[in-house]
Amino acid sequence: MSRVILDADAIRRAVTRMSHEVIERNKGTENIVLVGIKTRGIYLARRIAQRIEEIEGAAVPVGEIDITLYRDDLTMKTATHEPILQGSHIPGKIDGKTIILVDDVLYTGRTVRAALDALMDIGRPAAIQLAVLVDRGHRELPIRPDYVGKNVPTARQERIAANVNEVDALDAVIIE
Repeated sequence: MSRVILDADAIRRAVTRMSHEVIERNKGTENIVLVGIKTRGIYLARRIAQRIEEIEGAAVPVGEIDITLYRDDLTMKTATHEPILQGSHIPGKIDGKTIILVDDVLYTGRTVRAALDALMDIGRPAAIQLAVLVDRGHRELPIRPDYVGKNVPTARQERIAANVNEVDALDAVIIE
């Protein structure tokens, strides 16, 4: 059994709200860089950047980070096949910047921890903030998002599928 918990309009509204919150918390857009965690976080970061530009009239750089080699379950995943590296792209230096990591679903916190490690290997930002479309709880690490599209309390056995049009030809968050 599955049900839609965010449809395309709800995702658009969540992105708009988070964009306003980013602007307000950071007192504008100066020194902000949005970094999407591959794969779906990239598209959400681009949407937030586009919305911020519409609101503020200022472009915010968007990068993407591949956390494959930073995962703490890499040895379990590579036992059967080699990891596929997609590469990271960060626009310019991140030293002294406010980095806003963007991901689709926050669950245990392990993906975010891997992204933090990857970012620290690239440079030394002034601050790192976290934006997620869905926070489903069940944290295993002390990681808390700064911007949340929707909090969705879940059971551990439930699955959240965050679909973005750019990858899945559908904008919807579905709980299964």
